[in-house]
Amino acid sequence: MWEWPHLLLVGAGIPALAITAFIVGWLLAKRIDQAKIGDAEEVARRLVEGGRAEAKNIRQAVDIEIKTSRLDFEEELRREADKKRGESLKNEVRLNEREAKLDQRAEDLDSRNGDLNKRHESLDARSDTIDERSDEIESVIAQQNERLETIAGMTSEDARDLLIANMETRARKDGAHKAKDIRDKATRDAEREAREIVGQAIQRFAGEHTTETTVSVVQLPNEEMKGRIIGREGRNIRAFEMATGVDVIVDDTPEAVILSGFDCVRREVARIAMQKLVDDGRIHPGRIEELVERAQKEVEDEIQRAGEEAVYDLGIHDMHPALVKILGKLKYRTSFGQNVLQHAREVGILTGLMAEQLGIDPAMCRRAGLLHDIGKAIDRENEGTHVELGVDLARKYGEPEDVLAAIATHHDDIVVDSMLCVLVHASDAISSARPGARRETIEGYVKRLERLESIAQAFDGVEKTFAIQAGREVRVMVSSERLDDSEAEQLAMDIAEKIQADMEYPGQIKVVVIRETRKVAYAK
Repeated sequence: MWEWPHLLLVGAGIPALAITAFIVGWLLAKRIDQAKIGDAEEVARRLVEGGRAEAKNIRQAVDIEIKTSRLDFEEELRREADKKRGESLKNEVRLNEREAKLDQRAEDLDSRNGDLNKRHESLDARSDTIDERSDEIESVIAQQNERLETIAGMTSEDARDLLIANMETRARKDGAHKAKDIRDKATRDAEREAREIVGQAIQRFAGEHTTETTVSVVQLPNEEMKGRIIGREGRNIRAFEMATGVDVIVDDTPEAVILSGFDCVRREVARIAMQKLVDDGRIHPGRIEELVERAQKEVEDEIQRAGEEAVYDLGIHDMHPALVKILGKLKYRTSFGQNVLQHAREVGILTGLMAEQLGIDPAMCRRAGLLHDIGKAIDRENEGTHVELGVDLARKYGEPEDVLAAIATHHDDIVVDSMLCVLVHASDAISSARPGARRETIEGYVKRLERLESIAQAFDGVEKTFAIQAGREVRVMVSSERLDDSEAEQLAMDIAEKIQADMEYPGQIKVVVIRETRKVAYAK
C-alpha cells in the first residue's frame, strides 16, 4: 500500500528517513481514524440498543395507560348503568304508588257517586213533600187573605197599595236622613276650606264702589246758555241729538242740562261734546258736528287706553288688539249701577288670587275672569245674550278653550266640570254681591222680594215666608207637625232650586227653613 508514495518521494529526491517517518505518521493517522470509527459504531450501537429499550418501556407504559383508561371507562359505564337502574326502580315504585292512589280515588268517587245518588233520591222525595206543603200553605194563605179582606173591608190590591205607599213614605224619610248626613259630611270640610280661600281672596283685594247712572248732567255757567243750546227754533238741539244719538233734556234744573241715552258710549261722546260747546260758547250746527267728531275720537282713545290698562294690570300680554279695544268699551257700560269693566277686573283679580291658593295657572284664570262679560260690550248692537256673544267674540280672536268654557258657564247656562269655570263663577258672584257694588230701582227691588216670598210660599207645609237682608235671604216657617227635620232639610234644597230656576238676581240667596216645636204646660 505504501509502495507508490515511497516511489514518489524517492523520485523526488527526498531522503529515506523522512519518507519512513511520513509513512509511519500516515499509518498512525489511519489507525486512529479506524479506532474513532469503531468507537463511533460502538456508540451508535449502544444508542440504538438504548432507544430500543426506551421504546419498549414507552410501549409498555402506553399499554398500561390504555388498559387503565379502559378499566376506568368500564367502571364509569358500570356506575352510570347502576345509577340509571336505580332511578328506573324508583320511577317504577313511584308509578306503582300513583296507580294505587288513582285506584283509591276511583273507589272513593264511586262511593261518592253512590252517596250523591242517594241524596238526589232523598231531595226528590223532600221536593215532592215541599210542593205538597206549599200547596197546603198557599191554600191556607188564600183562606186567611179572604178572612183579612172580610175583616179589613179592603181587597188585597188595596192593602198592597197601602203597604207600598207606607214603604215609599218611610223610604223617603230614610233617604232624606241619609242625604242630610251626606250633605253635612261633605259640607263640613268643603265649606270650611272654600270659606278660607274666598275670605283670603277678598281680604287681598279691595274694589271701589260705583255710582254710574243712565243719564249724564252737564253744568252750565248760567241760565242763558240753555237758550243758546236750544237755538233758533230748536235747530241746535236737533243737530246735537242727531249727531250724538242721545236725548237732551232742558228742564227746570238750575244751570244744568241732562243727557239721556241707553248707550253709555254715545252718552259719553255727547257729554264731552256738550261740555266743549259750553266752554267754547260758539254753538251752531257746524260747530256741533266738529266737536262731536273730536269727542268721538277722544272717547275711542279712552276706550283703547282703558282696555290696555285693564289687560296690563292683570298681567296679560298676548291678547288680540281688537279684543282689547272691545274690552275697553265696558268702561262705559253698567249693570245694576256697577261699572262692567271694573267688575271684570275684579273678577279677574279674585279668580287669580283663588287660583294661586289652589295651585292652578293664575294667568289663565285672570284672563278668563277679565273676559267673562266681554259680550256686554256688543250685546246692544247684536242679537243674542251676552254669554253667546262673548263666546263667539272670544273664539273669533283665538282665545283658549278654557276661556271660552268660563264665558259660557259663568251664569250656569252650561255645566262644565272645570275648576277654572267654578272659580270664575264664584268670583263673579263675589264681585256682584259685595255691599255697594250694585243697585236697582225700588220697583224692581220690591217685585223681586215679592216674587221670592211667593215662590217659597207655594211649597207644601210652608206657613209663612219672609225676605230679609235686601233679598239676600229668605226665611221659611214650616209646620212642625207636617214636616220633620230631614224633610225640612229637603224642603230648603227644593226651594233653593226653584228660586235658581225661576228668578234672576245678583249674587246668591240664602234659604233658611225654620221648624219650631213648642210644648206648653201649666202649673196649678
